[in-house]
Amino acid sequence: MQQKKILISVGILYSTSGSYGHIGKEMLNGILLAIDEINQDSNSTVYLQPIIYNPEGDLNKYYEYCHKLLHEHQVKHIVGCYTSASRKIILPLIESANALLWHSPRYEGFEASYNVIYLGACPNQNFLPLLDWVYSQQESPQFFHVGSNYIWSWEMDRILRESIEENSGQLIDSQMLRVNDLNVEDIIEKIKILKPTTLLVTLVGTSAYHFYQALYSALDEASYNNILKLSLTLCEPEVAIQDSCVVEDYIVSAVWFKTLVLSENVEFIKKFNQRFGQDAHPSVDSVMAWVAGHMIANVIDYTGDNNIDVLKKYISNVRVNTPMGMIQIDPENNHTYLEPKFARCQKGNFNIFWQSNSLFKPDPWLSTAELQQSNLFKDG
Repeated sequence: MQQKKILISVGILYSTSGSYGHIGKEMLNGILLAIDEINQDSNSTVYLQPIIYNPEGDLNKYYEYCHKLLHEHQVKHIVGCYTSASRKIILPLIESANALLWHSPRYEGFEASYNVIYLGACPNQNFLPLLDWVYSQQESPQFFHVGSNYIWSWEMDRILRESIEENSGQLIDSQMLRVNDLNVEDIIEKIKILKPTTLLVTLVGTSAYHFYQALYSALDEASYNNILKLSLTLCEPEVAIQDSCVVEDYIVSAVWFKTLVLSENVEFIKKFNQRFGQDAHPSVDSVMAWVAGHMIANVIDYTGDNNIDVLKKYISNVRVNTPMGMIQIDPENNHTYLEPKFARCQKGNFNIFWQSNSLFKPDPWLSTAELQQSNLFKDG
């Protein structure tokens, strides 16, 4: 006879509409798929009950809905946020309630809270390896950075500047747009005039989609192809809503791509599309939302307890077999061991051309990370 499961309410706080609603929708799909699997698993002692709010990309609504989840619904687990601005605004609420925020997306690092489990990559797991590769491709890269005007892009810009100081090259311009700002024409003109060898895009949401289209339309083929185009945000659901030509040949650094050849990944994609349809497109952030659900269930299974202090103590003992392989949490900083990968966007797909052969220990403060070019790509 199947044992009775422990009912655990989980708050879900993803913006499924607004500037970055396409990403939010697929992150929501990721956690919902995990919840389905857990609730149907006779070996799990946990039954997860989702309580879903859509903040619509509005920071005030993130605060309001987080407060409701914690104090009206009495949840102890919240899975959510995409932008760091939204995470920062709800973090005091999470900490004061001694709850856990399961933070699924990539982020800029330089934070460590006892009440946050950081599942997405931090800069030493995506940005620094990518810069290392760029220095192996160009003797003195001339960078142009365009990003969204909040802490995510600010920190990426600072890391880029410090990296250039330790290596070679120049940051010839850095331009920031407010989230959802579509006025990219002046930035495009600067790119045409300055002729950078390397373009770094850290825009999020509709600003990014508008920029990709505008840049592609503004440059002739030779000028467009002469720029090494990098993105730290571009992902599968965003490619799916655009003409593939406008993001052709962008290089993306992430820890998961749909094209990853692993049996666990093939099974994940199959289940994802069965559950949400063939038009659903998971991203690395969707996968990490899925991981969040399984991590919650696994650590409660492991401890037999939903006491947050107990869970925080034992979370690093729990491993989860994911679509990207086995991962675990670092007890020193509540971040995740992850394996970096690079892919080139070609004809609407991400073709992986490099991946690490080992997990990278998370270093959110870049306290041990080397900014100088390593030997990883010395041979090109």
